[in-house]
Amino acid sequence: MRDQIMSDFLKTLASDASPGGGATAALHVAQAAALVATASPDGREARALSMHALRLAEKAAHAAATLARARRLPLGEARDSAVAEARRRACAPAAEVIAAAAAVLDLADRVPPDSLVATDLVAVAEAARAAATTAGVSIEIQSGAAAGPEVAAVGEHADRLTAAAREVVVPA
Repeated sequence: MRDQIMSDFLKTLASDASPGGGATAALHVAQAAALVATASPDGREARALSMHALRLAEKAAHAAATLARARRLPLGEARDSAVAEARRRACAPAAEVIAAAAAVLDLADRVPPDSLVATDLVAVAEAARAAATTAGVSIEIQSGAAAGPEVAAVGEHADRLTAAAREVVVPA
């Protein structure tokens, strides 16, 4: 996935072999971190976070494939056990995506907002929000439990970052 051409990735995403929403959520973080890296005086942390998010996308895709394989097993106790284990394991990369979404917003806070980076910061905020929300819903579906307050915190942080970027472009 890391070195796949975008058009090929989109074809895979639209196929039966789809890496799923979890991988897409991680890619939102990777893109957001890359944008922060371009706007930061020292973008090393953001570039590292972008690479980490790519690894999370691969982990989430693997988790989705493992769950799909488990669901194809013949009905019975072995299938039920395999599906339960795959669902439990799918929560780990989703939780890491939520943490990475929060981290990218923390990095974005260090970028001084100006008219040259305002739209980038809004893209960062909304990508982080999408990542955290998607990962949170994934946890809820896979575990049957609420994702926790971290998802809402990312949304609130994204709201603040977007508001700050808007003020640069359209002063109050």
